[in-house]
Formats: sequence, structure tokens, C-alpha cells
Amino acid sequence: MIDGASILITGGTGSVGRRLTRYLLENYNPRRIIIYSRDEYKHYLMMQDFKDHKSKLRFFIGDVRDRKRLYRAFVDVDVVIHTAALKQVPLMEYNPIEAIKTNINGAINIIDAALDRGVKKVVALSTDKAVNPVNLYGATKLVSDKLFVSANAYVGRKDTRFSVVRYGNVAGSRGSVVPYFLKLVKEGARELPITDMRMTRFWITLNEAVRLIIKVVEEAKGGEIYVSKIPSFRVVDLAKAIAPHCELREVGIREGEKLHEVMITEEDSRNTYEYDDHFIIYPVFDWWDYRKHFKEGGKRVPEGFRYSSDSNDRWLTVEELRELVGKIEVVL
Repeated sequence: MIDGASILITGGTGSVGRRLTRYLLENYNPRRIIIYSRDEYKHYLMMQDFKDHKSKLRFFIGDVRDRKRLYRAFVDVDVVIHTAALKQVPLMEYNPIEAIKTNINGAINIIDAALDRGVKKVVALSTDKAVNPVNLYGATKLVSDKLFVSANAYVGRKDTRFSVVRYGNVAGSRGSVVPYFLKLVKEGARELPITDMRMTRFWITLNEAVRLIIKVVEEAKGGEIYVSKIPSFRVVDLAKAIAPHCELREVGIREGEKLHEVMITEEDSRNTYEYDDHFIIYPVFDWWDYRKHFKEGGKRVPEGFRYSSDSNDRWLTVEELRELVGKIEVVL
């Protein structure tokens, strides 16, 4: 599916897009990789970082809101990995129409372009915030997820297939808690703010996120939502791992923030199967054929199952968190 393929990555100049590009170049032999992004400067920086692979890369300045530009970019493309999104929660609360234009209308544009250009596989990235959303960003991603899953109903006799990957904040990514704590420590802070002492999160690294995306590209049949099985951690333990000398001060949960991350709800559990290192939420539509689309080796999760960071069976200790923080690439 990947060797010899023409692959387009929307939002390709972002942290996931860059790491995904590197992984594809080092482990596969794609015919070409098209980096689709609206940020001219990030294109320039990425061109410098990947100059040894310039024969394989194409840098396409464009916005997912622009249907005509997408149609031009999708010519002779086999695989689309959709990472582009507006995702800063407070900014999206203040600019809701902009979030809708990119996260929802952009998804519609990608679906239409993929169908009309004969793309074989589309994998869209989602977030835990799309599960029982409490902020506008999460609500737009919930709609986006449903659009990509339902897009399979419009394929007809075409080979195009749409699937979704869901995970939480990537450890060390811009806007996540790790670089925030590290920045405060570097500035000489003697205490770290904790929104709620009970707060928990899932831990996933950039490399783990990329490997899950590749898995979906290689094996998804269309309509599935893949969820990685990853450990949880307590935010207070992360603070102790990063700055054991600092006091912890509870400051209250921010607007649009959840106490725990949820990846699979009790309602979704009725259609969820567990595999060795991931879960798959299967669609419930007439077009979905169990005999053709079900991945062998799965075990149905118990009814009422909920995959949440506070009820996980895998937890990281303070010592493990300290070791992991030392290994990750932090984006400040």
C-alpha cells in the first residue's frame, strides 16, 4: 500500500506530518510524498531539513478550505493522511466559525476531492476531545469523524476507503503540559500550577502516533476508528517527575478542559473490538459488511466498557515518567 505509492499529508509541516514523513522515507519506498500546508515558512524549514530527500518530496502550499487547490493537489494521489486542523481550544472558542471552516468544511472538501480523484485510502486524525465534546474544537472533530466514516457510503464501485485514527495529546507536542512545565522550570519557577489534583491523561509519543497511522494505512478496510492502547499518568506525578523540588498549586479546570481523557464511550463499546495493541470501533451502517471488513483476531469488549485515562489498567510511575520525558522531543 505504501511502497510505490503517491502519499499526500495535509498539515504536513506540523509535528505529526514531519515525523510521519521521516518515518515513511526511512522505512518505506513511496513514489513521492506531497506536503500540503498553508504555512509558507514551515514549508521552507521542512525543505531545508529534508533536502537529502528532495527527489521524493513535493511542497504544496494550500489550505484544506480551498476545494480547487485540493483537487489540483490530489491528482494521481493514492493515499491521503489528513492531519490539518485548527486545534487550540481557547482560540477556537473565540473564533468558532474559523474552526468550522477548517475542521468541518475542510473535511468535506477532502472527502469530495478523494472520491472524485480516485484516491485509494484516506486516514483522518482525530482526538479524544471528539468524544463527548465539551468544547468547540472537540465538537468540530466529532463532526469530522462522522463525515469520514460515513463517506464510505458514497464510494460506490470506487476503491476509495476512509478511516479514522484517534489519540490524545502527543507527549511533548506544542501546547501540551510537558513543554509548559519545562518552560516554567527553566524560568526558575518554585511551584507548578495543576488545574486539578485528580487529573489524568493518556501518554502517547510522536513515534507511537505515527506507527498507529501507518497501521491504519496498511490494513483498514473503511469506516473504522482505530484507538491505540497506551498507558495513563496522573498530572501530579508528571509534575513530580519534571520538578520534584517544586510545590504544586491547584488552580482549577479551565473552560473546555476535561478531568480525564476518554477515547471510547460506553455507547461505542457495543461496536468495539480489542486487539493486541489497539481497539477498533466498527461502524453500524448497511454498507458495512462484517464478512469483508472485520479484522480477524479481535475480541469484543464487555458491554459498558469505557476506555478512559482514569480507569486504565496501565499506569506510569513518577520514575517512568521522568525517564520518558528525558527521551521525548519537546516542541516549545
